[in-house]
Amino acid sequence: MARIITTTLIAFGLVVGGASSASAYDFKCKGERIEKGSSTWGYAKSSGSDFRIEKGSSTIGYAKKRSSKWAIESSGSSTLGWVVKDRIEKSNGSTWTRLDEAKRMSDCPDVIAAALWVLKKSGKF
Repeated sequence: MARIITTTLIAFGLVVGGASSASAYDFKCKGERIEKGSSTWGYAKSSGSDFRIEKGSSTIGYAKKRSSKWAIESSGSSTLGWVVKDRIEKSNGSTWTRLDEAKRMSDCPDVIAAALWVLKKSGKF
């Protein structure tokens, strides 16, 4: 009986341990630098209130302030999505996800986290 309890507790510990490591951020922002793991993945360079998202030496997208919303654009200036208060909308206005979902993927300011999420979901990296 004690062996079954011990085995169950060990298995539970592995599941919980695995779950906590799975919840780690994919990306972390350190100033303009975006890290993936412990390496530099890219940059979120500011220009006024806007941001240019770079991967390596290529621009992959933008986050541009437009009145009370943020537009997330591809490098070709196509609007991929919008950040509106606490949600991310598709370019057609339908809700794509909540901002909290993007914040689970990256430890970055809201708009940069949203831009990374939209760019990833849109296959831009």
